[in-house]
Amino acid sequence: MEKKSFPWGRTFLIGFGFLGISVLWPIFNQWLPLILQAGNPEFERQLLEQGKELPNLWGFALAPSLAMFIMTWDNLINIFVQPWVGARSDRTWTRLGRRKNWILLGLPIALVGFISIPLAQSVLAIAVFILITNFGMALFRSPVIAWLGDLFKPEERSRANGVINLMGGIGGVLAFVGGGVIFNKFGRSGPFIAGAIALTAAMIVVMLFVKEHQYEHTETDKNESVMGLIPNLKAVFASKDKSALFMLLSIFFWFCGFNAVETGLSSFAVFSLGIKPGTASILASIANLSFIAFAVPAGLLAVKMGKRKTIIFGLAALIPVFLISKFLVTGMTTFIIAMILVGFFWSWVNVNSLPLVYDHGDEKRIGAFTGLYYFASQSAAVIGPSLAGIIVEKLGYNYSILFLYGALFLFLAFLTMLKVKDKAHEEKVNGLIKETITE
Repeated sequence: MEKKSFPWGRTFLIGFGFLGISVLWPIFNQWLPLILQAGNPEFERQLLEQGKELPNLWGFALAPSLAMFIMTWDNLINIFVQPWVGARSDRTWTRLGRRKNWILLGLPIALVGFISIPLAQSVLAIAVFILITNFGMALFRSPVIAWLGDLFKPEERSRANGVINLMGGIGGVLAFVGGGVIFNKFGRSGPFIAGAIALTAAMIVVMLFVKEHQYEHTETDKNESVMGLIPNLKAVFASKDKSALFMLLSIFFWFCGFNAVETGLSSFAVFSLGIKPGTASILASIANLSFIAFAVPAGLLAVKMGKRKTIIFGLAALIPVFLISKFLVTGMTTFIIAMILVGFFWSWVNVNSLPLVYDHGDEKRIGAFTGLYYFASQSAAVIGPSLAGIIVEKLGYNYSILFLYGALFLFLAFLTMLKVKDKAHEEKVNGLIKETITE
């Protein structure tokens, strides 16, 4: 039987959805911590002692612990809304498909909140606009990502996720580089307005050109998909095979570490290294460029080596990179080198994590397992940065400590990943062995 070629065109079209989503978060993580902390007298004192310029940015002068905590408020919504929406979208049967309805519902809400963030004149106002933005995003993020499970076979998902993450990386680069340039020219509202336009354009592409499968479904299928977050978690804990449980724990641990570093990266560059805000944003894009370069190879590597093993090797390399960065990243050159290495090895982990979750899930409930993935990652996005902000503040307002913090959680993720099986790769190897014996 002729082997069907991989659907590259469809994969790139679906990738526009992730590109749009990935434009918003770098802007969010880059500029919000700076706006919240700019003007803090302790950061200004340290910069002046080092003979460095103060950032040309007006802010609310908050301490790191409160700023990082505020950065996690949005994720509290995501913890509960995204798993529910993911499971709900499994049974949203309309002429548009299962997932597109949620884009139409959530996109306008997200845009209103996002554009309003830089206009806020108080911390309370920013908090409200953050919540509005993330409620809207939570309504369509899981459904958009669930297309990876809907439209690709298990053996295609790592390769497809490599392409989709490549598109997401492009979105990140546009956000960091474009955001930095636009900030320098138009001020702090510029990156947010440009990000909203890019998100809208990307979602128009997926609405027009992504074609969902028309499933044959029954009332039984619908009822089985009603399971919410708690029942889905109970099912994972009750399963005899604990691979799904350890996979979710791994996701939680590595995002606790990585999100803390990512959220504090702009603060480290501006308040510790004395890099100008616009320049810091552009430099942060280097990690995304590195990620883009290796996203597709990371998916192809998993096809050959297995998703589990690829993730483990990525974690094993990231841990020393983070440890060394704590002591050697002291200026622009070493910052750039660290970003290249982080982007390279993070692609090994991030590209293959969701496909491996699907391998341990139910093909009829792709949205539900997408929701569980986001439950683990968004829980980490609340706990990780909040705890990191407290540690930074207690240890002398030194953001370089985040690299040690990140390395610790990546090590915990490494340990739990050792408990995960790679079903798809094992079945592939066993199939090849049987074919060889038969021949």
